[in-house]
Amino acid sequence: MHDFSSFIREVPDFPKPGILFKDITPLIGNANAFQRVLDEFALRYKSETIDVVAGTEARGFVFGTALAYRFGVGFVPIRKKGKLPYDTHEATYNLEYGSDTLEIHRDAFPKHSRVLLCDDLLATGGTLSASVDLIEKLGGNIMSIAVLIELTELNGREKIPNHDVFSLIKY
Repeated sequence: MHDFSSFIREVPDFPKPGILFKDITPLIGNANAFQRVLDEFALRYKSETIDVVAGTEARGFVFGTALAYRFGVGFVPIRKKGKLPYDTHEATYNLEYGSDTLEIHRDAFPKHSRVLLCDDLLATGGTLSASVDLIEKLGGNIMSIAVLIELTELNGREKIPNHDVFSLIKY
């Protein structure tokens, strides 16, 4: 596995004082690094049956759509409240710097679909926990959760127990 951490820019005090933001734009802006990240994810899941890839707004879309294309399956967006135009389920969660609500279309995928959930970051686990809740409300089976970065000191995995989590970078 490659070390992608050199492509992550740290921005202090964003979006509020005390937060050290992990900026992925240098990584996704570098074609070689971005392709290698997608290759690592694809290698990890090459022998898995994936029916659909879901990604959490907004940076989960970056990896999720590319992986859905790579695996030849559809992509399901999990969006912030008020952004989806049809009937939705919603889940509210806490962030390390506030709270938010996510939504998913009620007809996003058939029941019992095997779902790969993607996001850029696992921090406190709130966003991914809410995403897991939404997928499970629809009867989806989460086969794994793929994230680029995991902030291990925030213990986010504790909010998504019993789920396989694969992260490429750990801080």
